[in-house]
Amino acid sequence: MISIHPETTRLGWIGTGVMGRSMCTHLLKAGYSLSVYNRTPEKSDSLVQMGARRCESPLQVAQNSDVVFSMVGYPSDVEEVLLGESGALRGLRSGGILVDMTTSRPALAEAVYDKAKQMGCHALDAPVSGGDIGAKEARLSIMVGGDRDVFDALVPLWKSMGKTYVYQGPAGSGQHTKMVNQILIASSMVGLCEALLYATRSGLDPQTVLESVSSGAAGSWSLSNLTPRILREDYSPGFFVDHFVKDLGIVLDEAARMQLQLPGVELAIDLYRKLQGMGHGSSGTQALWLAVSR
Repeated sequence: MISIHPETTRLGWIGTGVMGRSMCTHLLKAGYSLSVYNRTPEKSDSLVQMGARRCESPLQVAQNSDVVFSMVGYPSDVEEVLLGESGALRGLRSGGILVDMTTSRPALAEAVYDKAKQMGCHALDAPVSGGDIGAKEARLSIMVGGDRDVFDALVPLWKSMGKTYVYQGPAGSGQHTKMVNQILIASSMVGLCEALLYATRSGLDPQTVLESVSSGAAGSWSLSNLTPRILREDYSPGFFVDHFVKDLGIVLDEAARMQLQLPGVELAIDLYRKLQGMGHGSSGTQALWLAVSR
């Protein structure tokens, strides 16, 4: 197993979007060399200015890295950038490590793990929670599946990007844990928007109400961080509606496989699909307010 150190460990990153860009920034500031790839090259400009090397493909990233992180949009993107003809696994040396931080399908995480093992490499599924704020402040919660010794070896990197990093079990366990996270958020976002609607219709000042309820039993990360955005009519994405609908679809597929019924998730995905129909697929999840209030 490789020893992680800024002077000797070469890092790669595939997908420098809203969250990935901030996470890369922390790694660069920690002194690591970094090779990056993004389908829209301009999204990595700020990282290149900080010293990152821009690559032409995921394969090229891997050829220049000991540890390659990916954080893309959908499971199909994960397959392309990790397992495709120009994917990272084709360029990774024996003993190298893939870390997929995309929220994706548990079965795909298992498939990536198996393929990496066949090629003498390692793979972890490590989705995160905390949104754009958590990424900027290096306060993400990182939930990891794969081999325990690989997780332990990467502790210096987890510390650079997150506040909480927990080993959950074998390949796919990180993704299953993220599904639990999304189930919790799905129902709480509906409740948040309904509570705000009640407050406004009853003539209360929502900001004053927030002062009372956010510190009590009803308090939550979403209440404290997303309600102020709703009140400012700021629907910019910390986490895209389109991606949340993708996540909830995975939840329901997994639930069906386990013969579970999740009515709260079914309600939430229905409301979020209506929000997509209103043209807000690229808005943040707090835009659910627009569908609920309408």
